[in-house]
Amino acid sequence: MESLKLYNSLKPGAPVPFVPIEQGKVSWYACGPTVYDKSHLGHARNYVSTDIIRRILMHYFDFDVNFVMNITDIDDKIIIKARRQRLLDLEKQKSYSVEELRELALSAFRAYAKSSLPLLVKDGEELDTTNYIARREAGYGGVLAGGTISGEGKPGDDEAKVKMHLNNMKAAAEAIESGEIFPGTDEILLPYLDSLYKETIDTRDQTMFTDLTQSMEDLFMEDMDALNVLRPDVITRVTEYVPQIAKFVERIVDKGFAYESEGSVYFDISAFEKAGNTYARLRPDIRNDKSLQEEGEGSLSKNLVGKKNPGDFALWKQSKAGEPFWPSKWGAGRPGWHIECSVMASDVLGSQMDIHSGGIDLAFPHHDNELAQSEAFFCDHEKGEHTWVNYFLHMGHLSISGSKMSKSLKNFQTIQDALATTYTSRSMRIVFLLGRWSEGVEISPDMRLQGDNWESTISNFFINTKSLLAEAGISNGVQSLSISPDSKPTEGLLGELEQAKQEFEAALVNSFDTPRAMAIILKMVNTANIHLKDNKDADLTALEAIARWITKIVGIFGLDANAKPPYNGLGWATVIAANVEPKTAVEPYAEVLTKVKADVDALSIQNDTISALLGQNPVTEFDSVVASGSRDPEQLALPYLRVVSKIRDELRRIVASQAAETKKAILVLTDRIRDQDFTNLGVYLDDRPDDQPSLIKFIPAAELIAAREEKAALLAEKAKKKEEARLAREKADQEAREKAKVPPQELFKNDERYSAWDEQGMPTKMKDGSDVPKSQLKSLKKLWDRQKKAHEDLKAKGLL
Repeated sequence: MESLKLYNSLKPGAPVPFVPIEQGKVSWYACGPTVYDKSHLGHARNYVSTDIIRRILMHYFDFDVNFVMNITDIDDKIIIKARRQRLLDLEKQKSYSVEELRELALSAFRAYAKSSLPLLVKDGEELDTTNYIARREAGYGGVLAGGTISGEGKPGDDEAKVKMHLNNMKAAAEAIESGEIFPGTDEILLPYLDSLYKETIDTRDQTMFTDLTQSMEDLFMEDMDALNVLRPDVITRVTEYVPQIAKFVERIVDKGFAYESEGSVYFDISAFEKAGNTYARLRPDIRNDKSLQEEGEGSLSKNLVGKKNPGDFALWKQSKAGEPFWPSKWGAGRPGWHIECSVMASDVLGSQMDIHSGGIDLAFPHHDNELAQSEAFFCDHEKGEHTWVNYFLHMGHLSISGSKMSKSLKNFQTIQDALATTYTSRSMRIVFLLGRWSEGVEISPDMRLQGDNWESTISNFFINTKSLLAEAGISNGVQSLSISPDSKPTEGLLGELEQAKQEFEAALVNSFDTPRAMAIILKMVNTANIHLKDNKDADLTALEAIARWITKIVGIFGLDANAKPPYNGLGWATVIAANVEPKTAVEPYAEVLTKVKADVDALSIQNDTISALLGQNPVTEFDSVVASGSRDPEQLALPYLRVVSKIRDELRRIVASQAAETKKAILVLTDRIRDQDFTNLGVYLDDRPDDQPSLIKFIPAAELIAAREEKAALLAEKAKKKEEARLAREKADQEAREKAKVPPQELFKNDERYSAWDEQGMPTKMKDGSDVPKSQLKSLKKLWDRQKKAHEDLKAKGLL
């Protein structure tokens, strides 16, 4: 096997060889969520892609992975959200008159505009709901129309933020106008109330924070379970590590790499670099980006004072009124953002780890600061610079309409909503597999379509292969037909499979190139499908080997939530609940068989084959499947389904020789078995030509029922249009008959354009007394002749 190579953010460029600290083992720390809101598709992109890599390392390359993930359960975002919500709840409990409440909302409305949408504010004229729309169009109309704030380039995060603020203002304006202040004004009241009363909150009671974070952590874990993301081996939480964090910071101060100022402690970048260490190893090009530095400190820390240098960052923050606090040698305070990961990762994994991962947006300042403070903590001046992380993996972010999907921009779709309306766990994971983990993904219809096509192609291949094996009478798979590990086929389908396996492995060792890997799988299936199309006698050995290999791979990729390592099955795993007995599981199939036998018996068909089939009892074969230990519902159901399918095939074979009434009854019954009885059980009968037996295919009942309903809807629409056309024809015919009843001599008599007619009823004078123009007379004569013919035809038919 070629050695695994990884894209390493610490060494930009081509993938580098992966050499773990301890052979066969991988220590891995992943930045987990900040739990202050529901998780969205951007989080799914990060954690699903991380999960895919983890699974490949574990189940393809056989590494023993120790996967550690943190939960950030206290930071500026959490503090602000929890505190603001508490203040809003308290405000809603106050007794306000209608006018007082409206004035409060208007004050918040104006403050929100001044803070977030300055183009709405004009000197000398106060903003209110009556002039808001005009100012919005004047100030931000271009952004709302899809442009940029500057009028140049493409819209991005800044424009997404403006749209978010405008949506909040729109909701507030409508609420103020209607007099229903809550909840429409909540988003503008939250920051306003915080600005007024934040220092009055008693933060000794931390339940306002823990209630929020615990509930959001639970939702996050539920989302990850729904996405089939493996749980971490170890979960760490910031609030459980505060004493250790304080001690960690003390050591960095003692070593001369940090300093205290007015109760806060800052990392001293200059001292760190003077000692021979490297700062901003991941993103040296943006180390002086002030906006990113401020974002890294958090919105509550913009006014931190006492820094020696602008780039120095807080390891420990003095807590202000309205913020939670813990004791330390520098007074009441709380951890800085970056220090948490350094302490927790080091506590579990030690002074050095193989892999650290997170979203690409965390590279600077979060991960660069993590590296610096951790290397400062562990460095030994006599030994030189310390390496805390060997491989840094950064997942590309997910974007929508050119903007990064984020909670703060509110341009996101939650994972819960996405799974309820747009994606399945499998389809979402397929989309991420079709993109490189290290590159950004833009949500688009084409991307979704590509993923759907890949999934349906693989699913259909599994269905067809299992159906052919079942037709061959191989109920429990054909492992006995599998090629041995020592054989090396060089031609045919098996040769194609060996080539695909080699190409697949080359893709994975190239830093988990899953787009290439997915293409190789698809190509292999397409090759197998061509073989099936061109060969009536399918090569079951090769098909089974291909299907089992793909089954293993989709299991490793996490595409089958029901499958378990080592993924030795065939197709998407289907299992009955542990507390359901096999006989209970097959009752619906047994009931269909009983019903079909009774219906056929009632036809009184004189046919030896039919009689023999009606006498077949599948219980013996079913008992044999149960005795083998199988709890696959498909295998348990096959004995019953085979008997029904054979009865139906025989009925279709003899139908032409039956009397008219019996023929009609047989056709109704065979259609019902296929379209109703089997469809409702998630079974599709593929009728084949040349007297070949129908293939039994297991397809999710929901899909079959949806297809049946769609077909019925199309037929109903076709019938409706046919009936509408018939009625239109009848109406036209009736109108033509009524018109034909008029004698040609009377055709133009009521036409006000004319004032005189000849003995045949042809107009001779116009209304003004002038002669009818010859050109017009020619057209009128044609109409008169047609009317005469229609009138005479009606007479001839006796309809007059």
